[in-house]
Amino acid sequence: MQKSILRSVFKRVEGESFAVTYWDGDTEIYGTKECKPVFKMIVNEKLDLQAMLYEPEVQVGEAYMQRKIDFEGDLRDVFKLFIRNDSLLKSKVDGEGLLQRFLKRQKNTSLCKQAEDVQYHYDLGNDFFSLWLDETMSYSCAYFRSPEDSLKQAQLQKIDHILRKLQLKEGERLLDIGSGWGWLIIRAAKLYGIKAVGVTLSQEQERETKRRIEEEGLAGQVEVRLVDYRDLVREGPVYDKIVSVGMFEHVGKENIPEYFASIEKMLKPQGLSLLHTITHPMESHTNPWLEKYIFPWGYIPSLREVVWELPHYSFNLLDVESLRMHYAMTTDRWARNFEEVADQVEEKYGEKFVRMWRLYLVGCTSSFQASGLDIHQILFSKGLNNQLPLTRDYLYQ
Repeated sequence: MQKSILRSVFKRVEGESFAVTYWDGDTEIYGTKECKPVFKMIVNEKLDLQAMLYEPEVQVGEAYMQRKIDFEGDLRDVFKLFIRNDSLLKSKVDGEGLLQRFLKRQKNTSLCKQAEDVQYHYDLGNDFFSLWLDETMSYSCAYFRSPEDSLKQAQLQKIDHILRKLQLKEGERLLDIGSGWGWLIIRAAKLYGIKAVGVTLSQEQERETKRRIEEEGLAGQVEVRLVDYRDLVREGPVYDKIVSVGMFEHVGKENIPEYFASIEKMLKPQGLSLLHTITHPMESHTNPWLEKYIFPWGYIPSLREVVWELPHYSFNLLDVESLRMHYAMTTDRWARNFEEVADQVEEKYGEKFVRMWRLYLVGCTSSFQASGLDIHQILFSKGLNNQLPLTRDYLYQ
């Protein structure tokens, strides 16, 4: 009975040919059968089809993590086929209710819980992230001028691209909300002679950034603080420029207005702010598996959700740039780096953890390539600023 149900699902899959080997050893070909299968799915044991009906994305992810299902071939090909047939991995039960429950969780989550969820991901340990990130420990979309660029080179190009957009001048004050491991604030201080403050909720990131600041001899010029940006607002600091790279996804749908209200209070008149964030084409709940295992409480906004808020705080939109393929290339480099150290990761965290992170990293690559998931850099000023360059030539000089 279960095999017949799975067969009926697989027969509806459109696209590349693929093979399925069932728990009884029977192997069948689906998709474009006249072509060689691009991968094989191995169903090692019977699955809970009732649970699959209610939360297919979670159940398929967990089945892979637990080796109930496995794949032979490139996992990227699996994701691409799943994305093309995404309706087969969407809950057929109470879809509207799923969205409403997600939004209710977002609305009822406290500041303390948000901090815990950020730490859940980023405090896995500097030793873990250093295994597969580049030397800058940059955990956000890089900027490739060429496919041949190294990951470190592309990450430095990303930072420089952002700093040029902010048009920093010597003596200015820069705030980085979600400053990660601190390379942006350190590089900004060294290249532009500005004073920089970074804020993070990760103790691991704070510790490593402080070490780097001391190493670079920038203790009087660069500072990192373990504090929520909303608490920082109450202290009343004002900055010439404010940047946030890869943090906005943790803000939550309910708190998007509060984020921009905080920027408005801390940014000088005519000051510039750049927001670098992943975006969805339309408003939607977070992928349930991703929310459960990788980014608890995360929310990816649509581009229009972000832009909609700007006029409410006297912000003027200056520039919007999509870096979608840059992030696909970035996450692909991460995924390949991760595979090279998978044995080390498994020794410390176990096989289930390795398979979970493999799904996450490869899934990100495929999503940016094929699903419409995007990433944007959004530059805006507080009030009108008539002193800005008339062209974008300064970005590429």
